[in-house]
Amino acid sequence: MHCDVLSDFVAATAVKFDVPGVAVGVWAEGRESYACYGVTSVENPLTVDPRTLYVLGSVTKTYTATAIMRLAAQGRVDLDAPVRRYIPELVLPDKAAANAVTVLNLLNHTAGLDWRINIDTGEGDDALAQEVAKLAEVKLIAPPGSRASYSQAGYDLAGRIVEKVTGLTYENAMASLLFGPLGLSHSFFARDDVMTRRFAVGHNFGDDGKLHVAKPWRHWRSDNPGAGLASSVTDQIRWARFHLGGGRAEGGERILPAQALHRMKEPTVALRGSSLGDAFGICWFLRDVGGVRTVGHGGSANGQFANLLIVPEGKFAVVTLSNAGPDSGLAFNQAVVRWALDRYLGVVDRDPYPVPHDEARASEITGRYENEMMRLDIASDGVGLTIECGIRPEVRAAANGELPPNVPRAELGLLPGNADGFIVTSGGLRGQRGFFTRDDRGAVVGVDLAGRLFKRAPLLTE
Repeated sequence: MHCDVLSDFVAATAVKFDVPGVAVGVWAEGRESYACYGVTSVENPLTVDPRTLYVLGSVTKTYTATAIMRLAAQGRVDLDAPVRRYIPELVLPDKAAANAVTVLNLLNHTAGLDWRINIDTGEGDDALAQEVAKLAEVKLIAPPGSRASYSQAGYDLAGRIVEKVTGLTYENAMASLLFGPLGLSHSFFARDDVMTRRFAVGHNFGDDGKLHVAKPWRHWRSDNPGAGLASSVTDQIRWARFHLGGGRAEGGERILPAQALHRMKEPTVALRGSSLGDAFGICWFLRDVGGVRTVGHGGSANGQFANLLIVPEGKFAVVTLSNAGPDSGLAFNQAVVRWALDRYLGVVDRDPYPVPHDEARASEITGRYENEMMRLDIASDGVGLTIECGIRPEVRAAANGELPPNVPRAELGLLPGNADGFIVTSGGLRGQRGFFTRDDRGAVVGVDLAGRLFKRAPLLTE
């Protein structure tokens, strides 16, 4: 495909969704193609280019998991070993769980840990050690190994394993294990490294309906293993090519055995009713689209969104980076990924259609659902269902600095069948699927959205 076609689509889609600056990369038919549009910041605008750094958010988890896999290949980590073999000081509220949780449980989100710990432990080299100590205060959402629920806390704990095994800080270990050998020269964790290069800032819509620079630029250091990497679209295509290859760097150095890369792409636990995937591999979301297996991961930061999707069968990858909140950036990324799958591979990704509104079914699920950080309110007006997603007020009030705005109310529809599946049909979360969980009596007690469990609150209050 001529690169102008990609560039034209990317520019038009960025304008359509009002994203200040975007970077897109495609690996197809043995060639790299890039398309960039817009600016790094509405306040201090610099042109986005293929080396502009974006915060990757949770795409960072793919690096942490790969580093663990390299340590495993070297015989320094056993994926089936209990985490306490490497972090003997680990304490959880449930002693049996602390003894039982394995390294693999962290990597495929089955450790039973909640989404994240909302605590800034500083920028010192002990940031991860301090976060691990805080896990003693965090309630488990399920016994280890019993179910998948996406967990930032689990990946921060995995990052601490990297530190303990290598004797290095997490950031230095990643540079030694991956960035240096793979030639990822535009990938950094430290603000001091980022600020001397061209980088994108996030943007969110304010009460005036205009985009404003999002602050803080990224979260604290202890979040680095799950969400802290800043990188360019060129480095992300190089990263995708490594995961499509046989485990060697471009210079020929063996980084991982081919079978280890293959194992990361094999299902380890099924995902139910999720638009993100049908299963977790080792970190990766695995999803069949039009009969083709895709391997991918998305990421969100404050006003920034990233997406990396690989099609091993087609030796294909697409990377999208955007610097606006969910109504803009998330929608842009989804539109570009779907267009690229269709244009390059002839694979069409369509959302399922919800069933007509049923007030009897709706009455079972309306209410408030919460996890450690977030709140979902699901309501019915007798004609349809709506969903509001936002940070819990007490979390926002206790925050030291700004937090991303809540996602505006959107429409939600139930899906056919008896699996209590649903899909968001409007707004920034459009296309996101999830499901409701029932107890032994059949009462709805939880909802999964974006791979995260939200438990039903006892009473809907304002």
